[in-house]
Amino acid sequence: MRKILVATQKPFASEATTKISKIFEKAGYNLIILEKYQEKSDLITAVESVEAIIVRSDIIDAEVLEVARNLKIVVRAGAGYDNIDCKTAAEKDIVVMNTPGQNSNAVAELAIGLMVYISRGCFNGKSGNELKGKKLGIHAYGYVGRIVAAIAKGFGMNVFAFDPFINAVIIENDGVKACKTAEELYSSCNYISLHIPANEKTKESINYNLLSRMPENSILINTARKEVICEKSLLRILLERPDFKYVSDIEPDCKNEIIEKCEGQYFFTPNKMGAQTAEANINAGIAAAEQIVNFFENNDITFKVN
Repeated sequence: MRKILVATQKPFASEATTKISKIFEKAGYNLIILEKYQEKSDLITAVESVEAIIVRSDIIDAEVLEVARNLKIVVRAGAGYDNIDCKTAAEKDIVVMNTPGQNSNAVAELAIGLMVYISRGCFNGKSGNELKGKKLGIHAYGYVGRIVAAIAKGFGMNVFAFDPFINAVIIENDGVKACKTAEELYSSCNYISLHIPANEKTKESINYNLLSRMPENSILINTARKEVICEKSLLRILLERPDFKYVSDIEPDCKNEIIEKCEGQYFFTPNKMGAQTAEANINAGIAAAEQIVNFFENNDITFKVN
């Protein structure tokens, strides 16, 4: 009987756990659940004999992979997978997957919500601005970006997008203006919503060159990863331009300096919360379980990322 581990410091919703259990029970697999563990040693002990792992933001590094001698597959229940050492996994012939699209609506709704909140002065009782008629630039037109575009159009925003991996025809068929370069996108839009992954090419890529191009009274919305922001550049633009605002669902490392020097120009949540909805939690968990079963039963590696 195959042994499957669900290892989550932040547990799935009970409904998700129940449905995950039923999927593996039907497949004849033995499910082990490790929730709210405090020590890495607890995770290391749990992975020793399992063939598959489902995680959320839990760190699966080389040390964990080294101990997991029977491991064949790790699935991140979510889109980002920078918490998994994909290089070491590949060297050990361990497949790494994510569950793209399952959290997309949750993240997209949050991005729009943050736009409304910061535009209205964080609901401080003073006069703010409307989204209607403003220009929104979407940096990366994937699952989340497409939903953000659809919602923003409902608000009456003019939507632009840049994504070098998506054909411009596909973007423009959605009623979105395709930009040829990131520089064009940032120069054109009052609002920029980031949806790029964090990898070696994108880390700190949102820099002063791009941010300084944004028009007066611009807002940068980050529901991607904090690592994609060059924080030195972010702080510089906030200090140079009191009209510039930054909003994110995760605190930057330079938060204390921003709080001290940039009153009224920022908002960020204390914890990463883009996918923190009951629906996303359930969808991602179920998708992860189904992908593991399909991998073992059908050799399906559709969502492999390493």
